[in-house]
Amino acid sequence: MRLRALLDTDALGLELLGGEDELDRSVRGVMTTDLRDPSRYLSGGELVLTGLAWRRDADDSEPFVRLLVQSGVSALAAGEAELGSVPEDLVLACVRHRLPLFAVHESVAFATITEHVVRQVSGERAGDLAAVVDRHRRMMTSGPAGGGPDVVLDLLGTDLDLRAWVLSPTGRPVAGSKAAGPPLPADVCARLAAEHLAATRGGRRAPHRVAVSGSTYSVFPVRSGARSPQAGAAAREVRETVLSDWLLAVEADAGDWAEERLDLLYGVTQLIAVERDRRDAARTVRRRLAQEVLELVQTGAAPAEIAARLRVAAPVLLPGLGAAPHWQVVVARVEWEDEAAETGPVAQSLLEEILVDPRATGPEHSDRIAVAHTGDEAVALVPLPAVSTEHDGSESGVLADALLESVREPLSAGLDGDGRVTLGVSAAVHSAEGLRGALEEARHARRVAAARPGRVCAAGHQELASHVLLLPFVPDDVRRAFTARLLDPLRDYDRRHRAELIPTLEAFLDSDGSWTRCANRLHLHVNTLRYRVGRIEQLTGRDLSRLEDKLDFFLALRMS
Repeated sequence: MRLRALLDTDALGLELLGGEDELDRSVRGVMTTDLRDPSRYLSGGELVLTGLAWRRDADDSEPFVRLLVQSGVSALAAGEAELGSVPEDLVLACVRHRLPLFAVHESVAFATITEHVVRQVSGERAGDLAAVVDRHRRMMTSGPAGGGPDVVLDLLGTDLDLRAWVLSPTGRPVAGSKAAGPPLPADVCARLAAEHLAATRGGRRAPHRVAVSGSTYSVFPVRSGARSPQAGAAAREVRETVLSDWLLAVEADAGDWAEERLDLLYGVTQLIAVERDRRDAARTVRRRLAQEVLELVQTGAAPAEIAARLRVAAPVLLPGLGAAPHWQVVVARVEWEDEAAETGPVAQSLLEEILVDPRATGPEHSDRIAVAHTGDEAVALVPLPAVSTEHDGSESGVLADALLESVREPLSAGLDGDGRVTLGVSAAVHSAEGLRGALEEARHARRVAAARPGRVCAAGHQELASHVLLLPFVPDDVRRAFTARLLDPLRDYDRRHRAELIPTLEAFLDSDGSWTRCANRLHLHVNTLRYRVGRIEQLTGRDLSRLEDKLDFFLALRMS
């Protein structure tokens, strides 16, 4: 299709800001991105959609546009929802590089444009496969009445005799065709997700071939620009999506498929990506409510103000509970050994996925959790219908061990030896007064989880009873003796040599023993950090690689 056709489609509501002489360019696909450098996922001829989240100031527009032009894209469409209007510096950069630029009104969803472009491109294909793709697309764009990805998968089964399933990155079934028969066993789902994440982290091209339980599956990533080469993709950009992308698993070996059939399957992944975008958009209100509550709690707002915000949140998150359900707080952090960039958004997407109730049916019932992010951590506000201690004394609600029971295998594969996921879960609270304590409790529990070995760890509030929760009840003389024995040698050394061993120890523990992240935080060379930690161990006779000694230092610092 031609760019000019986009302007002639009233439903898209696009406004041309520059590039009128280039409107006869053809469009072969569409990609939605907010990466600062999306070039690795571009193959040329795309209409690029962006919400402008990559733009921090006016100097960012020129390099972004230059990268798009070098990748051979046809045009750029910028949404107005983030900044209110398309910034002038972006308009000028596009004019300089002769790149057509459209403004997308905030009332128009990127998914609508994606559906239109992909439908038009597919409609131009000749032959039976093109007809199948177009049929899939008509069903998908009919909205909820059309059945969503389940109908698309049903058509794969009836038209091409392919059994297919859509899975989340943790292996949770999202959709499946009726022709696929019974649901995939949980262990098969986990294995498919694990192999997909490992292949993606390894930079291998899709589709990924997986043999499990006597069957062969081909796994396709579900994301914008899924056809783009993965080999050589920047590690950071892969990490931004690998723990949140869905995957399409087909029971077949795609290694000897014709190019036309591969194109069909990649077209299907784009349709499913539209559904994923819809579900992400539906989370916007819940995310905003969680962010507002988190900011109130962290800034010490009055309980009455927090309670008022919770009353607004409760009907959105869990209708039917009334105005004052019980709440739990879950804190998660995703960390990479060699990267100090903010990982809060990655943790947010992952925590939303982990907390989806696997027993729920349909997106409207399975996604009621509000998750915010701040810095490097994500914070979930989990509404509970009730708290009961009638039987065994244990509270209902989210349990730390249960959160990771089914997701440990795929997540460990996605972390690929250089990342970690740690979670902490609070006890249930029944009022706004208890929410701040629940947040601190969940954060302490996550620190306990981070002190353990393993790539994926969680800890609950019950595991704090032996130390953090009991600290206020430790006699003062015991507290003084304990902290003096561990910290006085370090304080004396700091006074004599200005060595900053105490701040180094605090940063090291706060970084969960990561040399790279701690060195980045303190602006030190890793060798300097290793020297300081070695001096701490020499002065105290402790070993900071041991969990017990880490906890002793943590407690000593908390009590000092």
